[in-house]
Amino acid sequence: MVSLLFYATHEGQAQLQPVVNKKMPTELHGHSPELGSFKMYFASPPKIMYSSFLVTHTPNLHSVKDIVMRNIRMVKLKGPGKQQALALAGHVTSRDQDGRELPPNLFVQHWTLQLPFVVEVAFESGSFLSRGERLLGPAFESLREFYSQKFDRKFEEKFSLTSKGFSEKQVQFAQAALSNMVGGIGYFYGSSKVISRFFKKPVDYWDSPLYTAVPSRPFFPRGFLWDEGFHQLLISQWDESISKDIIGHWLDLINIEGWIPREQILGDEARTKVPSDFVVQHNENANPPTLILPIKSMVDKGVLDEGYLRKIFPRLKAWFNWFNTTQLGNLPSTYRWHGRDVNTDKELNPKTLTSGLDDYPRASHPSDDERHVDLRCWMAFAASLMANIADAVGEKSDAFLYRSTSDYLSDNKLLDKYHWSPKAEFYSDYGNHTKLVKLVRRSVQPSQPGSPKKTVRIVTSKQGPSLKYVNAFGYVSLFPFLLQILDPASPKLEKILKDLKDPERLWSEYGLRSLSKSDFLYQKYNTEHDAPYWRGAIWININYLAVRALDYYASNTGPYQSMAKDIYTDLRSNLISNIFREYQRSGFVWEQYDDIAGNGKGSHPFTGWSSLVVLMMSEHF
Repeated sequence: MVSLLFYATHEGQAQLQPVVNKKMPTELHGHSPELGSFKMYFASPPKIMYSSFLVTHTPNLHSVKDIVMRNIRMVKLKGPGKQQALALAGHVTSRDQDGRELPPNLFVQHWTLQLPFVVEVAFESGSFLSRGERLLGPAFESLREFYSQKFDRKFEEKFSLTSKGFSEKQVQFAQAALSNMVGGIGYFYGSSKVISRFFKKPVDYWDSPLYTAVPSRPFFPRGFLWDEGFHQLLISQWDESISKDIIGHWLDLINIEGWIPREQILGDEARTKVPSDFVVQHNENANPPTLILPIKSMVDKGVLDEGYLRKIFPRLKAWFNWFNTTQLGNLPSTYRWHGRDVNTDKELNPKTLTSGLDDYPRASHPSDDERHVDLRCWMAFAASLMANIADAVGEKSDAFLYRSTSDYLSDNKLLDKYHWSPKAEFYSDYGNHTKLVKLVRRSVQPSQPGSPKKTVRIVTSKQGPSLKYVNAFGYVSLFPFLLQILDPASPKLEKILKDLKDPERLWSEYGLRSLSKSDFLYQKYNTEHDAPYWRGAIWININYLAVRALDYYASNTGPYQSMAKDIYTDLRSNLISNIFREYQRSGFVWEQYDDIAGNGKGSHPFTGWSSLVVLMMSEHF
């Protein structure tokens, strides 16, 4: 027995009125300035044990749950066993502070049903007049079958999985991953909370629309700049017009400084679902400019016309310039992610949320002397794309400038000078660092017996931190390879490929782990309660970049071409097999995967960047 609550509400000037037949709503009539007149039809589902409804007023969307809970009770069902079921209160009048009756804008339909069951709800706009029958029952099933077959044909045309030899179940899995990502595209409207050095308190960004995909509808139902570039790699392969629209919306969020807030928590309802520490966005804090990934993919395929490129080019210029001024390091051609907490004593290694890699080990003591290799590579990659776009729109002076910047940041000798650790023999961050740290429990007031304790980070050596390479081998170390900055003939590529395949470092049967098993922070908690996140788990977005890079190096002449090809074959196979196996076992695509057993971890369903498995299957890079 299951109780299902289906609700419809509208935050604006909407009115909802149910049509009740024999104490059961069969229709819902509504009108709003945005939608006009509309109707919703409820086909009576079989196996109903009890039905009820609620019609009332809600002041805002995030009050719906509280209002429903206040108007719910338990009833005893007829028949043997006297089972109990939920019941809603029907029509409930709401009044404002002056006693005036408020128009109903919340409708909740409740059914208690026996398993298994099917419930049909049809929405019909008052402006749509040509359909002869309602989309319920056989009429809906017939139309669904027509579009299902059309989808199957388009899916094979776009991804060619059947012709590549994948089984019917594997193809259905890939279709589900794509469908859930596309189904997660939504339209949001509101303002972010932002702060800068010019304000003492957070202020509202301007009210703006955002058309975007989301990482996970249940857990992360909002736009993330870091995630969205990866989302659009897949969505643009399905329908580039959708991606063009979404990328345009994101670029329209850019302010006069060239900054885009990295997490779009638009409006009060969205803020109720986000911890307060993450709500306010700082205008000096970045996020990886991953939108350049799908833009480059579409530029390379020739699907972005000159008119579109001309529209986005000024915004991309402002964005690039913002990065190239606010995120600079102390030395020429070096960069660092701003926003790390210099003063915290709660974290074993202060997080770098702005990099997208959260608790991945950086310099233990944040400072202006840091150099972050992943950000340098993002800038080199972005400069190359900017040069290509400038060429395409006929901006010769800009093309020369960006090409020069790209050549400068991609210079492998300069890259090695600032980021190749001679001792560790891999690419590394640089900063004020020591590995001799640990978390301990200490009294808040040591002089007072029985004083409460807190967990703090201490340095266990008198010598303390010093300026050095961080030498944490993992995803960050791979960025010159991941973004193909490294020359195919570079001996450094051979070393990276060997380290990548080392099972004591990043290699596993399920994909590349985020941090080497030999690192001292591997699987370590970052605070008393913060479990490891980017400290060993397998993340599909970075693994996609790795497979993509291996394909690139396997396809370009160089001494390590065959080595890259072999690793490409094995890594791609491992990732596809495990993600599919976990989907069959659990029914979900997951946020991350365990590097020891391969099981899904974190949020689920997570049909954001984990859905890039479809591109790995189709070999679209």
